[in-house]
Amino acid sequence: MHIAVLIKQIFDPEVATTVFRIDEEAREIVPLPGVSPVVSPFDEQAVEAALRIKDELGGEDGSGIKVTVITMADDSARVGIKGELAKGADEGVLLSDPAFEGADAVSTARTLAAAIQKLGDVDIVLAGRQAADGDLGVVGLGVAELLDIPAITFACDVRVDGETLRVVRVLEDGTETVEAGLPALVTISHELGKPRYAGLRETMRAARKPIHAWSAADLEVDAEAIGAAGSRKALDGLYIPDRTIDCEMIEGETPEEIAATLASRLKEADLL
Repeated sequence: MHIAVLIKQIFDPEVATTVFRIDEEAREIVPLPGVSPVVSPFDEQAVEAALRIKDELGGEDGSGIKVTVITMADDSARVGIKGELAKGADEGVLLSDPAFEGADAVSTARTLAAAIQKLGDVDIVLAGRQAADGDLGVVGLGVAELLDIPAITFACDVRVDGETLRVVRVLEDGTETVEAGLPALVTISHELGKPRYAGLRETMRAARKPIHAWSAADLEVDAEAIGAAGSRKALDGLYIPDRTIDCEMIEGETPEEIAATLASRLKEADLL
């Protein structure tokens, strides 16, 4: 069985905003020196879901189960890939090419789907429920649509029974269990639980595990369908909004008068 996990490198959401600046001309966030990207937390849980399947079906040595992590980024993402290899993934794929730059969710999904097709034998595709930077949560579903496979979202437990995928989904007021045939794509929610840490033995093994670097030419994709050229959304501007706080004391002779004045102010501000 082959499990592909889609991961994204993001700026660490736990660090203070003071360590970033915005390049308004390039319309991008620029970290200060020394600030390294991290794997999006939901994607770390997707890797954990894959490794749990590997543990359950492959035993102690994980035989017969291969986990491949895929990311689209520049060469600095090798650090993040190696971190997931150290947890137990078997190989990495780095999609790196200037042609991929400026991609929105649509063109990103096209690129990732092409990479999965190039792998050729993928039974399960896992992804985080959303990236922790943009919080859109649509790339995984786009990949499933392009691959023409079922998609199950917001999973907190994923198990394989023969050729059937059994998934527990998180709902607003509980959970539900659904099934799908293989191949299928599942997006993982944080309710799955805390990802494992990398052990010393796996960290040493990770140095010998392969990371394949693929370009647009390797994927044989249409240049007009990827990167900025294939995007349906263009970023018009990026800025830090001005935040001003004004405090107005509402006075009146009676509580009713004060309430009426408050309601009037809220209506003027389009808050009612």
